Amino acid sequence: MAYFLIKNFVLGPILMILFRPWVRGTENIPRQGGAILASNHLSFVDSIFMPLMVRRPVTFLAKSDYFTGKGVKGALIRWFFKSTGQLPIDRSGGKASEDSLNTGLGVLERGLLLGIYPEGTRSPTAKLYRGRTGIARMALEAGVPVVPIAMIDTEKVQPLGSKYPKIHRVGVVIGEPLDFSRFAGMEGDRAVLRSVTDQIIYSIHRLSNQSYEDVYASSVRNRLARQE
Repeated sequence: MAYFLIKNFVLGPILMILFRPWVRGTENIPRQGGAILASNHLSFVDSIFMPLMVRRPVTFLAKSDYFTGKGVKGALIRWFFKSTGQLPIDRSGGKASEDSLNTGLGVLERGLLLGIYPEGTRSPTAKLYRGRTGIARMALEAGVPVVPIAMIDTEKVQPLGSKYPKIHRVGVVIGEPLDFSRFAGMEGDRAVLRSVTDQIIYSIHRLSNQSYEDVYASSVRNRLARQE
């Protein structure tokens, strides 16, 4: 109910007026059942505009930092994520990664839509980077389709490192669902996981027309930080 009220009566109408977001391919979202929505990640606002333009509720596995921010901004972000059913996860690796996987599988088993950013973090340069294989393992274990999605121009609304958003029109392009049922039972095969992940990233690349670099976004971000 909270998600419905925020999307349709509180935040949604305001964002539609200010940013005039456009969308293509909504017919590619399954009408029922679990599915993974795999998107590029250009800005914090991706987690706002993507579910805004999708008819069904979308649950994201959001990093726990979004739920622990201080001050007015931190409180607003925490309220938004909690109200829209987003789930905090620990990205520190190891057991935390396994817990995150199980949390995502729980969402899919309930027949819900799960939003995932295969790159693992926001792009530091607006390029598309190599995908993490967790999305492939989750898709194969849950036996659900993966819907590739491209966020367009959201980095111009709130670039990485900026404190406040700017008014700019954004778009969402939704591709046809990808079926990986032929790999059922092979979620333990690293080569299969890499192949599936690369197919997902390639599909996002075709929709977004971003430049692609075959390295992890986190590595690029760390490299840029050392140069500052």
